[in-house]
Amino acid sequence: MLLGHLALAAAAIFAGAAFYINFAEQPARLGLDDQALLAEWKPSYAQGFAMQAPLAVLGFLLGAATWLITTNWWWLVGGLVLLANWPYTLMVIMPTNHRLNDTPIEAAGPETRALIEKWGWLHAGRTALGTLSMLIFLGALN
Repeated sequence: MLLGHLALAAAAIFAGAAFYINFAEQPARLGLDDQALLAEWKPSYAQGFAMQAPLAVLGFLLGAATWLITTNWWWLVGGLVLLANWPYTLMVIMPTNHRLNDTPIEAAGPETRALIEKWGWLHAGRTALGTLSMLIFLGALN
């Protein structure tokens, strides 16, 4: 069951990081002026993506492997929920990401702030998917 515990750990790390972004980092960055807000968001997003994207894939692979070993389909469900962050990000969040990344920092203004506020709400979907996956994996352990 080591693989299952590792799947749970991957989902928990993903969910914890996403939660931190929504409940600590996003509110703090919104206290900055528009240019500093965008200047902070750009590298933060890049680093967050580099950490969370592999966690979603790893958690899925570990969940799928545990399903194959145990035949408990909840492991596959939890892995698919975690992996759902990829299409959700690509189809729902990425258009906003592109607009923000294409905005020069010196051109940031009220529209940029509104986009980053929207991004925060969209990112909450990633927090929800990560948390749901973690809870499914936790339930599958019992």
